[in-house]
Amino acid sequence: MMKRILPSLILLGAFSACNNPKREEMKPIKWPNAKPPIAEINPHKRIIHGDTVVDNYYWMIDYFKKGPDSTKVVDYLKAENKYLDTMMKGTETFQTDLFKEMKARIKEKDESVPVFKNGYFYYTRTEDGQQYYKYSRKKGSLNAKEEILLDVDALAKDHSYYSATGFSVSPDNKLLAFGIDKVSRRQYTIQVKNLETGEIYKDAITNTEGSVAWANDNRTLFYTSKNPVTLLSEKIKKHVLGTDAKADVVVYDEKDNSNYIGVMKSKNGKYIFIGSQGTLTSEYRMIDADHPEASFKVFSPRFKDVLYDVLPVEDKFYIVTNWNAKNFRLMECPLDKTAKENWKEVIPNRKDVLLENGEEFKDYLVLSERKNGLTELRVLKKDGSDYYIKFDEPVYAAGIGSNPEYTGKMMRYSYTSLTTPNSTYDYDLEKKDKKLMKQQEVVGGYNPDDYASERVFATAKDGTKIPIALVYKKGFEKNGNAPLLLYAYGSYGASTDATFSSPRLSLLNRGFVFAIANIRGGQEMGRQWYEDGKLMKKKNTFTDFIAAGEYLVNQKYTSKGHLYANGGSAGGLLMGAVINLAPDLWNGVIADVPFVDVINTMLDESIPLTTNEFDEWGNPKKKDAYDYMKSYSPYENVEKKAYPNMLVTTGLHDSQVQYFEPAKWVAKLRAMKTDKNVLLLKTNMDFGHGGASGRFDYLKDVSLRWAFLFSLEGIEK
Repeated sequence: MMKRILPSLILLGAFSACNNPKREEMKPIKWPNAKPPIAEINPHKRIIHGDTVVDNYYWMIDYFKKGPDSTKVVDYLKAENKYLDTMMKGTETFQTDLFKEMKARIKEKDESVPVFKNGYFYYTRTEDGQQYYKYSRKKGSLNAKEEILLDVDALAKDHSYYSATGFSVSPDNKLLAFGIDKVSRRQYTIQVKNLETGEIYKDAITNTEGSVAWANDNRTLFYTSKNPVTLLSEKIKKHVLGTDAKADVVVYDEKDNSNYIGVMKSKNGKYIFIGSQGTLTSEYRMIDADHPEASFKVFSPRFKDVLYDVLPVEDKFYIVTNWNAKNFRLMECPLDKTAKENWKEVIPNRKDVLLENGEEFKDYLVLSERKNGLTELRVLKKDGSDYYIKFDEPVYAAGIGSNPEYTGKMMRYSYTSLTTPNSTYDYDLEKKDKKLMKQQEVVGGYNPDDYASERVFATAKDGTKIPIALVYKKGFEKNGNAPLLLYAYGSYGASTDATFSSPRLSLLNRGFVFAIANIRGGQEMGRQWYEDGKLMKKKNTFTDFIAAGEYLVNQKYTSKGHLYANGGSAGGLLMGAVINLAPDLWNGVIADVPFVDVINTMLDESIPLTTNEFDEWGNPKKKDAYDYMKSYSPYENVEKKAYPNMLVTTGLHDSQVQYFEPAKWVAKLRAMKTDKNVLLLKTNMDFGHGGASGRFDYLKDVSLRWAFLFSLEGIEK
């Protein structure tokens, strides 16, 4: 599902030999005396609910609306890039060194842990110097001959951006369907490769989500078609190999444009499901995978404020639902009576435990639950007994991994923490034994004992306790002198867990503390945590983050002169809000692809994601929602006052947050701010929401971010 979610570059994932620098020796960089570009003022009036707002930079939408002929927009973005290059020129060598340092931690020749499905072991492997990977398999045994299914390194050659996704092998193991995107708009073209002959069929299906569900006849596939303008997942279509994709039959047309839709095959191979889900409501349809000609029937009709997911097993369906259950509960129903009135409770709702999702096996059901903000895995056996897989560190991230084999007794899960590299385990569900299959290797050496993590709680303005996870290099002293980078997201009920990041080590080894605030709007502390940070309670997200920052200053983890903030996408909205509400709390802010022009975007239903997200932000065509959104929308609330140092990033081809939002915001900040702090806008002219597609290129963006922070701290190497 497409939301304004960005996998933070800071959280992604390495080691440096630098010692902690002495804070008293640091002096901020002296920035070049360069003049920033001044955006043209072209007043545009927005009149709604009797309220008139003049938008001087509305014209920046022209590239989105009119295309490449809008040279004025592109010229402005290039001028901002040139200004950034001028201001950061003194750090060019440092940025190069940072890139080399972070890249050197990555094991270039590597291989994923193989996953077994339908007689084959599937895996990806990377080679020295290559940006992408080979998608491969071996039949029956890991000692068998390798079969390269897709050489993405070769396919991506000569492309500045290349994304391959949705790999799906037909039930007879002879065909591979996959999606490719060369523009970074997430409009994938589905192609099919014959794995016996190597031929890529002419069946190119454009403007899709990129994945398919194979029927059991090995020639019929179902896929999600997108609206070419709004990019909404709008229709489910059926394609038969060898036929013209333009004649593909629509098997489902979603009429509610606030819902996302998708199509998937059940793990046991018996069903094909169409899922339709919004923020508050979901519905599934299904057919027998042996009969692709059949009409999809509703599993259980949609009801307002009822969400559910379906997990098919041999003799029943399990259902994870919030029906009369704030934190979700587990239900079951017979195979032939699936409507809601036939559901029977298996695990009840619990006030202190959020039931997140499940993974079905023939003889087991594994549930992911969240208690006190941390994940626990619960195993249900066929005889009704159960047990928990628990984890020991004070703060960590764990989750059910890739388990495509329905009849297996091994469950793969992932584990990481702020100090533990990403780890893959296989767990014997019968014997209750775990085996470490692989742990991320940090090239050059990494000793977790050199670092410490902890979990603390700030108090929000209404008394709510806000969890904060911290990591730092040992030797850190709580005297207020250390620089600290505080990260958060806080939207869509997306939980931000404490994960390991090898690029982050370049911060920690130079004296930075890194912190994650689990603010409301996420779902770390349960469903109510999410509901208290959306719609007419959205401001809790912002004040929680400010409370976290103030707590870290008061407890002398840092001070106002050394406190930095970062968030991306909807987390960029957070950045925009907190600099308006508490501009003097932060010495610097990094806002990645920020969603900052909330009202204008939510008023324009031609913009991707708008209608899908009325239940998240509200519909400003309604006056109460408009008034509330206007009271916090970053772009609307820029004032004549001092703002912190800022680095803002965007992508010209961004499909989640269009480039013009951060561009307009920066232009308005330039015109209004009264300080002499630096304000930089970086527009990637080739990429979109997630940045570069290669496994090394994204580190150039991280290097820029780190160099910006180090410049503000006077760290020069």
